[in-house]
Amino acid sequence: MLESLRNKENQIGVVGLGYVGLPIALEFAKKFKVVGFDINTDRVDLMKNGIDPSNELEKEEFEEKDITFTDDPKVLEQCSFIVVAVPTPIDKHYQPNLSPLLKASQTVGSILKKGDIVVYESTVYPGCTEEDCLPILESLSGLNAGVDFKIGYSPERINPGDKEHTLTKITKVTSGMDQDSSDIIASVYREIIEAGIYQASSIKVAEAAKVIENTQRDLNIALMNELSMIFDKLDINTYEVLEAAGTKWNFLKFKPGLVGGHCIGVDPYYLTYKAQEEGMVPKVILSGRNTNDGMGAYVAKRTIQKLVGNRVDISKSRILVLGTTFKENVSDIRNSKVVDVINELKDFSIGVEVLDPHADSDEVNGEYGYELVREPSGEYDAIILAVIHNEFLNSGLENYLKFLSKNGFLVDLKGAFKEKQSELNYWSL
Repeated sequence: MLESLRNKENQIGVVGLGYVGLPIALEFAKKFKVVGFDINTDRVDLMKNGIDPSNELEKEEFEEKDITFTDDPKVLEQCSFIVVAVPTPIDKHYQPNLSPLLKASQTVGSILKKGDIVVYESTVYPGCTEEDCLPILESLSGLNAGVDFKIGYSPERINPGDKEHTLTKITKVTSGMDQDSSDIIASVYREIIEAGIYQASSIKVAEAAKVIENTQRDLNIALMNELSMIFDKLDINTYEVLEAAGTKWNFLKFKPGLVGGHCIGVDPYYLTYKAQEEGMVPKVILSGRNTNDGMGAYVAKRTIQKLVGNRVDISKSRILVLGTTFKENVSDIRNSKVVDVINELKDFSIGVEVLDPHADSDEVNGEYGYELVREPSGEYDAIILAVIHNEFLNSGLENYLKFLSKNGFLVDLKGAFKEKQSELNYWSL
């Protein structure tokens, strides 16, 4: 397999060209012949012109790559090593939504040939690849897994907005349905991953390893959020406490905040779903999720309490929210918990304006029902620094703070400007 790919007798196919699939496809295309497939024709057209729809990669990243972008699944018939990297979201009931993954499996199953290898990268619960995806591949292809084709799992570890821990610089966990497929899959990824490969003992182990990475982070952030509520009542700045505690060598340096996006705020529900299916209630994980899911409402409540304390007429109050993406320096608005803060404030008839240099106003309006403003206007009773984009940090906030009313205050969710708390009417988590 590896030699045929090196000689470009066979091709690699990548199904799903989002923030995970596109970097993988382009990295493989440095050494192999690649087909990048996505069902979104508009996105495919952008990539054909060297534009990353996720705004993560520069135009030069597309140059001198042996890759064909397409929305035609039949082009995947040319591929013998296929990577599936589609989203795995949750529904409104916090249950796994496997629809994109199962549809992608149908697409791959329809073009699967003898000798092919299919590798899943989407985050799933342990057992999903073999129990949910594999039967679809067999059914639509008419082939037998382990005999006619092989499957594997290699969880994605992309960190959006992180220019240091990029794809090639993060150890890649790989696995296969047997030793032969495990070795082949590891050898192919080893061609592009500088940080090295870790071969998990089974597909289930690799699936579980991925899902607990973000579950662990989620729980630690939930603890910080709960601590921030305690310290708020004690009139102690949480970030100053964390700095002091962080002087011990083994203190884990997590911070409080809004936990959104398509990873940390989603992945734990895949594990809790599987646990409950097996008859176990994962109390600790669900408790952490409950804490983090409630932080938007908590921030809004504390903001309203401060408005009332300033004797502001709530119905006539105005608040400027800085940032609406799910994290700093990215354009992705999926599952942004800033939206929870905004909606809670609007429920109290507070006038809310939102400014974000990275987000697309039309996309935000279509997804959440509000438009973005380009510049501040008039006076605000509060400014909420929700996402610490570089544009906000580099300006020192002065361009925005001058719009605060006489008794206006800053809500600094990340504690980025805690040194100003003696100068300003200030509150942070």
